[in-house]
Amino acid sequence: MDLIPTIDLTTPDPARIDRALQNAGFLLVTGHGIDPSLPTAIRDTARAFFHLPADTKQPYAVKVGGRGWLGPGAEANGYAEGTESPPDLKESLSFAAEHPTGKAAVDAEWFAPNIWPAEVPALKPLLDDYLTGMRALSERLLELLAVALDRPEDFFTRHTGHPTWGFNINWYPGTGIVGAAQPGQFRIGPHTDFGTVTVLDRQHGKGGLQVFTDEHGWQDAPYDPAALTVNIGDLMARWSDGRWMPGRHRVLPPPADVPAEELMSLVYFYECDPGTDVRGIDSHTYLRAQLDAISAD
Repeated sequence: MDLIPTIDLTTPDPARIDRALQNAGFLLVTGHGIDPSLPTAIRDTARAFFHLPADTKQPYAVKVGGRGWLGPGAEANGYAEGTESPPDLKESLSFAAEHPTGKAAVDAEWFAPNIWPAEVPALKPLLDDYLTGMRALSERLLELLAVALDRPEDFFTRHTGHPTWGFNINWYPGTGIVGAAQPGQFRIGPHTDFGTVTVLDRQHGKGGLQVFTDEHGWQDAPYDPAALTVNIGDLMARWSDGRWMPGRHRVLPPPADVPAEELMSLVYFYECDPGTDVRGIDSHTYLRAQLDAISAD
């Protein structure tokens, strides 16, 4: 899709970034510095957890916005758009920022400890490395976005001294596990993300990511195994004074011709410091409302 260019972060072009975020809200990025062995190791380890019996995973069950396991039927992203759709056909392991600020109310809501499944002890050291890289990459992206808006490089990062972030390992099993999709049901329902930037490491598949634009409707997102997929969320679109559009997307249900297809995505949602005013709204009041909205429980 020409609307979604590949940006080499070693030689970025702010004008191309600006055009892409006006048109689709998405980019592919290379030169990101993430060790390609890490996503592979994370997927292998997480897969072992997801394939455990449901009663073994149940003690880790949480609702959307919590830290732990989102089981079948827990989430419906289409709710964020006001669409009463069936729940998303996925399971997730969810993690989030946990280093406290010293403000009790803020820490209780946004910086609680993560939950690490005892059955997969190798997961924590892998994610410690990966998430450190994701935060550094997200800071770099925010600096580039500021330049693309003709703003000072720290225009956004001055508000990320102690930010919130979320991270989901999304498991999309085949129909043998989730059953046939109901009408209007997806692995992830149509929505826009809520924060500043999302960094996605995904696998290519027939039941994969699609992106919506007013000009072209729904189209399969371009895929490059060496690239990460980046999209902006609602807060960033608002922060740009509406110049950029949040990337609307969905993940298709298991394909009828490859019903056993199993995919896994690593999704890092970067936000900002709690209490940041984004063009007249409190960033984290908005984030909490959207997280509550997509809970299917």
